Amino acid sequence: MGRKNKYSKEVKLNIVKRYLNGEKSFQALADELHTSNSLIQRWVRKYKEYGETAFDTNQSNNIYTKQFKHKVVLAYLNGDGSYTDLMVKYNISSDSTIIKWVNDYNSHIELKDYIPGGEDIYMTKSRKVNKEERIEIVKYCLEHDMDYKTTAKIFETTYANVFNWVKKYKEKGEDGLGDKRGRHKTDEEVDEVALLKRQLKQKEHELEMAQLEVKLLKKLDEIERRRYAEKANMKMNMKSSKKRAKKK
Repeated sequence: MGRKNKYSKEVKLNIVKRYLNGEKSFQALADELHTSNSLIQRWVRKYKEYGETAFDTNQSNNIYTKQFKHKVVLAYLNGDGSYTDLMVKYNISSDSTIIKWVNDYNSHIELKDYIPGGEDIYMTKSRKVNKEERIEIVKYCLEHDMDYKTTAKIFETTYANVFNWVKKYKEKGEDGLGDKRGRHKTDEEVDEVALLKRQLKQKEHELEMAQLEVKLLKKLDEIERRRYAEKANMKMNMKSSKKRAKKK
């Protein structure tokens, strides 16, 4: 189950609309709820970006892939927006989430896929499930308040599988639950042309990741040089101030 929101959708909409109607300022509304000015501002920005759906309650915590995290970090390091700007743009729950990703990246900590639900969910081994059983699993989950975690345990599958099957069912109905992947052929089983295409695709992916890494490292180097220059200027200013003070 997802996190329980402190403020309901109705409360958030009421606050936002009162601000947009000019009834009260950010600070006055924040004082009314005993919360921060910045939180009210984030609600207003999200409402302007996504409308009333901005405050729909998630039945589960958001899923963030490694690639998505890199995309957001790169956007921040390239100066495409502040933490709050990117939080609104990419519909991320909190700007503190982005801050952590950037700090982890700057500390050379690997950004990993995040699928919520608890440590036991990641440890669950996946098994083959046919279309009929997927339909049964999805219907059970829908009938039990979208409880992905419990459904995964009962049917001995992973949280990620249940989440994805429910999502596909909502989008395409039962047709979306068919397994269209088939068995993945090994390199030895494909012809020369298919093998070359597979190897080319892998090389293109590796090149793309390498280029991203170089771009980020250059940006980090630029940030470090700027910080060093600022510290050097600060020291020079302090020395100049001391010299002027002595002359007086």
